[in-house]
Amino acid sequence: MTFAFFISFVILLRIGELLYSKRNEKWLRQNGAVEYGKKHYPLIVALHTLFFLSLIIEYSVQQNPTYSLPIVVLYFVLVACKAWIILSLGKYWNTKIFRIPNGPLIESGPYKFVAHPNYVVVVAEIVVIPLAFHLYYTAVIFSVLNAMILTVRIKEENLALKISGESKL
Repeated sequence: MTFAFFISFVILLRIGELLYSKRNEKWLRQNGAVEYGKKHYPLIVALHTLFFLSLIIEYSVQQNPTYSLPIVVLYFVLVACKAWIILSLGKYWNTKIFRIPNGPLIESGPYKFVAHPNYVVVVAEIVVIPLAFHLYYTAVIFSVLNAMILTVRIKEENLALKISGESKL
C-alpha cells in the first residue's frame, strides 16, 4: 500500500511537471525561443517511462517488499530541491532545451552554486526512488542509462548556452 501511494505521488508530480513544462514551452516559443537537442528528447521520455514500469514490475516480484523511511524522506528533500530549481527558473524551466536569443542567463537560486542543478536532482531521484523500496536492479540499470543520456543532454545544453553567448562554463 505504501508503494502504491508513493509511486502514485511521484507519477502525479511528474505529470504536473510536464504540464508546467508544456505551458512554459508555449510562452518560450511565443518569445522567440529556439529548441536544441530535439533528437535525444524521445530517449529521455522513453527512459523515464520505462523507469516507472521497471519500478512497478520489480516491486511486484519482490518476495517481502519493504521500504526505507530515511530514503523516502530523502526523496522529499529532493522534491524540495527541484521546487527551488523550478521556482528559480520560472517560465524558463522546461523538460526540453530552449534558449531565447539574448535572453537572461539565470544565476540565482541553486544556479549560483551548480551549473546544472536539475540534472543533479534527476540523477539522485533515479537512485533514491528505487532504493526507497530496495529495487536494486532498477536503481543500477536506470542510473547507467540516465548517465548515458545526460552525457548527451548536458553537451547539448552547454552548446545552446555557448551559441547564445551566455555560457559561464
